[in-house]
Amino acid sequence: MRHLKRYFFIVIFFFAAMSSFAVQKDIDMKEILWGHIKDSYEWHVTNLGETPVVIHLPVIVKSSTGWHVFCSSQFEENPDSEGNRRGPYGLYIKGSEDETYPNKIVEKVGNTEVRPLDISITKTTCVLFIDAFILLFCILIPARWCRNHKVDDPAPRGFVGLMHMFVMSVYDDVIKAVMGKEADKYAPYLLTCFFFIFIANIMGIVPFPPGGGNLTGNIACTCFLGVATFLVTNLTGTKEYWKEIFWPDVPAWLKVPVPLMPVIELFGIFTKPLALVIRLFANMMAGHAIALAFAGMIFIMFHLTTDDVVNNLAGSGMSIISVALSVFMMLLEILVSYIQALVFTMLSAVFISLAHVKEHE
Repeated sequence: MRHLKRYFFIVIFFFAAMSSFAVQKDIDMKEILWGHIKDSYEWHVTNLGETPVVIHLPVIVKSSTGWHVFCSSQFEENPDSEGNRRGPYGLYIKGSEDETYPNKIVEKVGNTEVRPLDISITKTTCVLFIDAFILLFCILIPARWCRNHKVDDPAPRGFVGLMHMFVMSVYDDVIKAVMGKEADKYAPYLLTCFFFIFIANIMGIVPFPPGGGNLTGNIACTCFLGVATFLVTNLTGTKEYWKEIFWPDVPAWLKVPVPLMPVIELFGIFTKPLALVIRLFANMMAGHAIALAFAGMIFIMFHLTTDDVVNNLAGSGMSIISVALSVFMMLLEILVSYIQALVFTMLSAVFISLAHVKEHE
């Protein structure tokens, strides 16, 4: 309870600071919302007055003139008349309103804009490395304890005990309950999925670096997780599983001359991982967008009318409401972070288990 009160007062201070800032300057809420959700070549932390606090990340590209490695701070802060941020080596970052390459590095070859080979450490990539390091930290420490202790030793306490409880809870209640005897074979992959998604979700709620990155709200990350489950499911599928797809046990007129059921079954192979991708991406992105929208109400109310007195009263009242709603959303996001990781793991286990169909009479 003491920690909850401390968090509540921190949030009040945060929103009060934003409220005073909103009185002084118009805020582009669209840019704030999309700036948090989309990837970028720098990590914007906050603004101190008119000075932005930004963590500049390394840019690694191969353009028509060869490989170039430099800091993203070398791109101009203010865009030119075309909305582009100019940088070294003839490279520039397109504006967010561009239809072809929004917020991407391009170069001009003749009169044509071309995307160079870009392997830069963007904000999403940086958050991915941080979350992966935390995942290794959370797993290797308990693993080291298990290696140095016997089975009949007293149970661990503290962080190691918490991780043991967490791992066994997911293993016994989800993986083993779904997969039975095959649980040990696929537990490493499924546990990795669970803890990676859970850590990424929790770190996305933390409002300051190294948190604040919307990793699972990025479609590329969730798509990779869905593809991984797709490959594990179908590459380990049994002969009976593939037989039920291409020659299911249904009346012959549903299979020939028009392969209606095989087409439907084959289509289902792709819809299952797609459901995993969309569910995780949409839920986590929506949670961040709603939390930012609650904060944005303050700025909107401070610029509601031309009367400063009315604006100050409306903004101050909305600040209290926004703080309460934001605290509620943050607590709800913690619950959703756990549920989404659990759902992804459980459905992945179900899909893998369904692919291990045994031959039956």
